[in-house]
Amino acid sequence: MMQRITDSLLSILIPGSILLHLLLAPYTKVEESFNVQATHDILTYGVPWLQWDINYANLFIREHYDHITFTGPVPRTFVGPLTLAGASLPFVRMLEAWGGIINGQLIVRAVLGLFNAFCMIQFRDGVAKSFGRNAANWYTVFQASQFHMMYYASRTLPNFFAFGTVTLATANLLPYAGRRPTSKKTRRRNKVALTLLTMAGVIFRSEIALLLASYTVYFYLHPNIGLPLRSIIPAGVLGLVIGLALTVPIDSFFWQRFWIWPELTGFIYNIVNRQSVNWGIQPWHFYFTDALPRVLFNRLIILVCLPFTLSIPILRRPALDILIPNLLFIAIYSFQPHKEWRFIIYTIPPINAIAAAGASWIWTRRAKSFAYRVLSLALVVSTLGAFAASGLSLAVSRLNYPGAEALNRLHSLVSNDTGVVKVHMDTLACMTGVTRFMERPPPVLTAANEKAFWVYDKEENEQRLLDPLFWEGMDYVIAEAPERVIGRWEILDTIGAYAGWKLLRPGDEVKEVADWRKIKKTCQKAIHDIREHNGPDGLWRCASLSYAKLEALVRVRITQGWWVKIEMEPRLRVLRKEKGVLIDPVMG
Repeated sequence: MMQRITDSLLSILIPGSILLHLLLAPYTKVEESFNVQATHDILTYGVPWLQWDINYANLFIREHYDHITFTGPVPRTFVGPLTLAGASLPFVRMLEAWGGIINGQLIVRAVLGLFNAFCMIQFRDGVAKSFGRNAANWYTVFQASQFHMMYYASRTLPNFFAFGTVTLATANLLPYAGRRPTSKKTRRRNKVALTLLTMAGVIFRSEIALLLASYTVYFYLHPNIGLPLRSIIPAGVLGLVIGLALTVPIDSFFWQRFWIWPELTGFIYNIVNRQSVNWGIQPWHFYFTDALPRVLFNRLIILVCLPFTLSIPILRRPALDILIPNLLFIAIYSFQPHKEWRFIIYTIPPINAIAAAGASWIWTRRAKSFAYRVLSLALVVSTLGAFAASGLSLAVSRLNYPGAEALNRLHSLVSNDTGVVKVHMDTLACMTGVTRFMERPPPVLTAANEKAFWVYDKEENEQRLLDPLFWEGMDYVIAEAPERVIGRWEILDTIGAYAGWKLLRPGDEVKEVADWRKIKKTCQKAIHDIREHNGPDGLWRCASLSYAKLEALVRVRITQGWWVKIEMEPRLRVLRKEKGVLIDPVMG
């Protein structure tokens, strides 16, 4: 009974951690922009499927959809955003009916994050059948304590649209204890896995083809598995047909081009034409010496758990059946000059599974010898340390979205404006959190309506930005370099971003913040901001004041003046066209 309670509580750990990271870092960056903007546009404007007039559909998409204006270097698939919008729509509509106090972006990201959490839990169940319940529990805590996995699981990167499908596929490839590799059930699961991997590669990320090839070659050549071609070929063809049947019609419609396959286009652009090197070149060993240790987070996974698993004869064979295809995928992909840790994220659950088998072996024998007790204690301490380091990484990472903070701050500062309000957001603002989900919707047109109609501009053309008439049409500006904004403007606020750490010593100034009454008043205004403007900025101001008060109390009462402080640097200014009294003028 106690074991089942423990299993259930640990199962909540992965989705709970993903949602916590989402709530504390709700904004997005430029790499996520296509998918989050596309999801917004589908939810907000709908899809003109039933319009037989192709010209109408073309005009509708060009008028309403963001990707027409900001296309990017290669087209991306709409399969992910369309699926995510469809799954999120009931929750968005329900919360809108309740007052719309939760930003739609949070709902969309929560749906994606919970889907990836479900897939990781399914993988955990596979680990339990392969290596036992204790191994599954260690897999859970390893996975939940890894910052990159929890922080990015809800982010609309193409890799994390593919991640859930690939994780379900690899769960089917786990060797189950007591089942013969040649049994019909095992081969059926292998075929399902190969089909899912093919679909994910065709639709979302072409590098998954290498992972598919690694598993296929390994299972085909393995003397004990020997997956025959009559199973491999139909599974691959089925995945290819399903993938193309989804991506080609959907993406041809949204991009308004005949027969477009986005992942093939991206493959040609990045690999064949070698354009990916424009984003940097890393050495061949990068994934092994940098990316994997960074994502796995807990150093004992590599230094203790993996070697231990491979040293135990009963664990070695099933572990190698998981490890070899994944290491082969990483090794082959290492020949691609441009590398990013998220390109190999699909290998993390299998590696965690192998490490968990070794951790379980150590943990269940902790009463047998002093060495096992020391190793068990080290695993507990290192895992708790990984959770602490993950929390610290989250505290820092959430400070890197000044664009979103600036737009929310602007909405809060000028909440009483009426009429048409035009705001320009520069490139840095758009790259660090601004999305269409954050824009205020047009007000309902009634005779008594006095709410503002907000118009958002993201102009990047340098010639237009040098035209004084362009700036004459703006009421507010969010800019990194206010000196480049032509005209006379006043600075309403300055938004900072993470700039490093500073060690505070006894004797350094303790900035005593406002008393609790002021904090209460600020929090009340924050709740009003959230209800009225559908944004979390007020909540952050409340949390920041409370944290500042707590920091002062801890420094004075507990640490005697010692503290590690996060440094911030000014990144963006919120400007208003000068009207009346001049406050810190910025000359164009």
